[in-house]
Amino acid sequence: MSSLTRPSSAWELPRPFGTRSLVVLFLVVVVGFFAGQRVEMGRMLSLTGEGVLAAVGLRDQSQVLSGLGTIARSLFPPQISERTEVSRIEGFDRNRLPWFSHVETEESRQPRLNPQTLQMEEVVDRREVLVEPFGYLWHVAVKMLETFEIAIWATLLAIVLSAPLAWCSAKNYTPNCTIYTLARGVVGMFRAVPELVSALFLVLAYGFGPIAGVLALALHSAGFLGKFYAEDIETADDKPQEALRAIGANKLKVMRFAVLPQVMPQFIAYTLYILDRNVRMATVVGLVGAGGIGQELKGRYDMYNYAHVGTILIAIFLTVLMLDRVAARLRSRYA
Repeated sequence: MSSLTRPSSAWELPRPFGTRSLVVLFLVVVVGFFAGQRVEMGRMLSLTGEGVLAAVGLRDQSQVLSGLGTIARSLFPPQISERTEVSRIEGFDRNRLPWFSHVETEESRQPRLNPQTLQMEEVVDRREVLVEPFGYLWHVAVKMLETFEIAIWATLLAIVLSAPLAWCSAKNYTPNCTIYTLARGVVGMFRAVPELVSALFLVLAYGFGPIAGVLALALHSAGFLGKFYAEDIETADDKPQEALRAIGANKLKVMRFAVLPQVMPQFIAYTLYILDRNVRMATVVGLVGAGGIGQELKGRYDMYNYAHVGTILIAIFLTVLMLDRVAARLRSRYA
């Protein structure tokens, strides 16, 4: 039948949804409703609404708004200086003070019981403290450098681990089905175990410090990179590969001259993303004693030194922001 004699009913657009789609949508809504009750979504919306009303002056007070205000007052202003009692500094030399630092005498008045008169008297205690105006800021900078080093080494180890896994996980390059299944299983296992969980066990094995953090991040990152690399290798254009195979090139040469030039921009983008992610996750694994700024953050939080916590959070934000800008420039240059 020609287009001129085609009946008008043939030009009707198909319905965007049918009975099956409506049933599936209804089930999703029902499941989402019950799941929302389990995770207190209703309470979350209620408290958030109260906070918004309190913020615009339509409500006297709000639990959320008062809590956020308490946090803001505790974190700011951030701590920059460091004050250390001289008597607690081993081998203290007054003639060799750190840069920009000085010694001050602090006085504190405390009530004490006089054993002679059995009366409470106010006693003045004097102590010398070393004041470093930028001492804590420098300490945080050193810890952030350690965090960045953890992320760098974790990313390098992840690349080394993921390269053979990607080769064996690509269907068109794996030696056989057994190796393919094992490689895919290892990649899936690395991705399935969160960094924080593996860091907990690695801290038990290697002790507190950056070693556990590097290994925990490297294993998890190797799972992601192995999967991403393998998928790009499998979907690479096959025509250049067929041309090289036709002239007798082996798999390594085909990979080097036909596949890598195609997938290298994606590989660089994936690796930069993993590096950015590892910088952020190095902070998290530090909370369980795996080194870096996270360990300092956990210690200050446990001691209720919230001004120090504010300094740490600002340093983390600035580091991630700068790394994001550098990664964006590198992606635009090599992609």
